[in-house]
Amino acid sequence: MAELIRGLSDNGGIVFCGIDSTDIVCKAEQLHKTSATCSAALGRLLTGAALMGSMLKDDRDSITLRVNGGGPAGLLIACTDGTGNVKGCIDHPLVELPPRADGHLDVGGAVGKDGTLDVIRDLGLREPYIGQVPLVSGEIAEDVTRYFAISEQTPTVCALGVLVNADLSVQCAGGFIVQLLPGATEEEITQLEKNIAAMPAVTALLAQGKSVRDMLDMALDGFAPDVLDTSAAVYRCDCSEERVQRMLRSLGRKEVERLRDEDPRAEVDCQFCDKVYHVDLNELLA
Repeated sequence: MAELIRGLSDNGGIVFCGIDSTDIVCKAEQLHKTSATCSAALGRLLTGAALMGSMLKDDRDSITLRVNGGGPAGLLIACTDGTGNVKGCIDHPLVELPPRADGHLDVGGAVGKDGTLDVIRDLGLREPYIGQVPLVSGEIAEDVTRYFAISEQTPTVCALGVLVNADLSVQCAGGFIVQLLPGATEEEITQLEKNIAAMPAVTALLAQGKSVRDMLDMALDGFAPDVLDTSAAVYRCDCSEERVQRMLRSLGRKEVERLRDEDPRAEVDCQFCDKVYHVDLNELLA
C-alpha cells in the first residue's frame, strides 16, 4: 500500500501532503503494460490525483484528472476518491521516445502540451465542478501547479516523480503538494521557496530510502511541521457487473436491441483494470 501523509506548519499557514506511490504505479504498470515513458506519465498523474484526493473533505467525493496534450500517448485519465485511492488509464501505453538531453524520460514529449488539464470534482452536488487550464509542459507536476494557481487561486508547489528500471519495472514513485494558506508572510514564502529549491528530486529521495515524513520535514524546515494524519492508498478499480449493466441500460432500449442483433453476448472491457465482462443482452432486455 502507498503511504500518504498530511502535515501542517506550526502556525497553520502552510499545508503539506505527500505520498510514496510506488505500489500504486507498479500496479498501473502491470495492468497497462506501459513503456518506461508512459509509466512515468501515468504514474505522475496517478500520484497527483491521489494527493488531490487526500485533500477532499468527504470520502464520498471524487476527482477525475484528464490530460489531453495532443502527444502520441493520447488521453490520460486518473480518478481518485476522498481517501486517495486511485485508478487510471492511458490511450497508447506502449509509446516510447528517446530520452531528453538531460537523460530524463521525455514525459512532456509523450503527453504533449497543446491541450488542457481538466479537473472534474464530484462533491455530491447536482453538477460536478469542472476546472480547465492550458498545459504548461505536459510534465504533469507543473500543470497541476498551474491548475491550483489559476482555478483555485492557491499558491502551490507540486513535485511528482517516477523512476523506472531498465526492465521497465517501477523502482519508486511519489510526490508532494505544498500550499500557502491566506495570510502567509513574505518571509515565510521566501523560506519555503528556499526549502523547496534545496530539495533533491522526489525519486532521488525515495531511492535513498527517504520517507514521506522526511519530505515533509525538508519542505517545511523551520516551520515546525505537525503531522495531521497518515493513511494508506491503493490502486483500486470499482468496476462491477452491476455497473456494466447500468452503463448498457443507459444507452436506451433501441441501442441495446441494435447491439443484440449484432451479437447477443456483449463483451465489455474495463479501461482501468482490463477486466472483461460478458453480458447476455437478451437477458438484459428482458
